[in-house]
Amino acid sequence: MSSILKARSALAIVRCDVIMRQRRVLLCHGELSGSPRLQMRPLHFGYTSNAFHSSAVASHGSITRPEPGTGIKLHFKDSKGSPLKTVEVNEGDDILSIAHEHDIDLEGACEGSVACSTCHVILSPEHYDLLPEPEDDENDMLDMAFGLTDTSRLGCQVKITRELDEMSVTLPSATRNMFVDGKKPTHH
Repeated sequence: MSSILKARSALAIVRCDVIMRQRRVLLCHGELSGSPRLQMRPLHFGYTSNAFHSSAVASHGSITRPEPGTGIKLHFKDSKGSPLKTVEVNEGDDILSIAHEHDIDLEGACEGSVACSTCHVILSPEHYDLLPEPEDDENDMLDMAFGLTDTSRLGCQVKITRELDEMSVTLPSATRNMFVDGKKPTHH
């Protein structure tokens, strides 16, 4: 690769990173919460400009624990199927926020903005069929998930309903973090 092409590629990566950082700041401050879709146009050399899309902004991390015995039960398991923790949750919570609230090691590098696959989970087949079909954004990210199965979903996109009571949520043996491999984000 020529040095000019390397420099252009590096510049494109930096610009995309700056756009993503700006977007995260806006999301954190709630300035994009009214926007159903966000379009960003990164720098492309020799290609027509494509847009990045994200799903509607969701509120993550602001869940409350139900009174014992009144919540919907979820069973978290490790990649080998061994039980990690059984938790009670409220209807409407998402799996990523639930995992963070209960100190379960589910990454979520993009903080639920459907820009990565690090919150990939494997659901019990009987409960998977009760969920609505994944959106295109989620399917695109799932294509990059490590250990994809027929019942894989992104934890940030699975909203809990009463019919999901007693669902098993299995964590994959590894994740692919395109942002920084090995970095563990802090819970907000």
